[in-house]
Amino acid sequence: MLQTILDKIIFQNSVYSYLTALCIFAIALLAVKLFDRAVLNRLKSWAEAATGKLDVYLLQTLEKTLLPALYFGSFYLAVRSLALHPLLGRSIDVLRVAIWGIGLVFLLDNLGFQISTVIAGLGIGGIAVALAAQAMLRDLFSYVGIVFDRPFEIGDFITIDGHMGTIEHIGIKTTRIRSLGGEQLIFSNSDLTNSRIQNLKRMETRRIVFKFRIHYETTSQQLREIPVIVKQIIEGIADTRFDRAHFSALGESFLNFDVVYYVLGNDYTLYMNIQQEINLKLKEALEERNIRFAYPAQTIYLEKQESYPIS
Repeated sequence: MLQTILDKIIFQNSVYSYLTALCIFAIALLAVKLFDRAVLNRLKSWAEAATGKLDVYLLQTLEKTLLPALYFGSFYLAVRSLALHPLLGRSIDVLRVAIWGIGLVFLLDNLGFQISTVIAGLGIGGIAVALAAQAMLRDLFSYVGIVFDRPFEIGDFITIDGHMGTIEHIGIKTTRIRSLGGEQLIFSNSDLTNSRIQNLKRMETRRIVFKFRIHYETTSQQLREIPVIVKQIIEGIADTRFDRAHFSALGESFLNFDVVYYVLGNDYTLYMNIQQEINLKLKEALEERNIRFAYPAQTIYLEKQESYPIS
């Protein structure tokens, strides 16, 4: 029972992995506390007993910057022991850089540097960079939406704006699609999230509609038999579900039939094999009953007029 609980997977990690990460975090925190008490406190006592104030100032500065970094390092070490989603892993790395940067700023400020002027300049420059990077930020946010909402995944076959292909790579800025023709199509992530996408791989069934035309010489009794023939053919083929078959229209030179059925799968080759089998069996069945398919034609009737002699 206990082993079953420990092996349970939650967000790509087992319960045992989470407990291990928690233990790593606790041990790392304990090590930081021991370092604070055994090393930093003794150094502070030694510096206070000394006559110079510079040693005390340096130790206080070190304590303000080093301890928060060690605490974050403990958390980072524990989290890195887990299997993280790539986006979450990159976010933690970005957060780590930001924390180290903030720590460096505070360290320089405590050492007497005029950091406020530098930060103000960076703020103005940051606004300019942000304005110039709007497109990149849109693609980044779109990437986050794709990762969490998952409208498609690598290997899915999609259609977008008349293009069809298989997803090969989903990047932070662009997504690459391998088209049926073999070339690689590259879309920005914002273009994908702002477009209507058909994910054909997630199609559980494929609805098929097809028509065929019969010659006008076909008798009424034969016309009644044709929907039954079509139904028997489709129901006799695996991975199909018959819906309907109807004598739907009287054309100018043909009698039109509509057929609807479902292919129980999303594979295009499976659909084409089934449709081919239906076509062959339908032609054989109609030939056995002397029923002919129609083709575009026009019949012209000429009326013969009698001629009379002129007296």
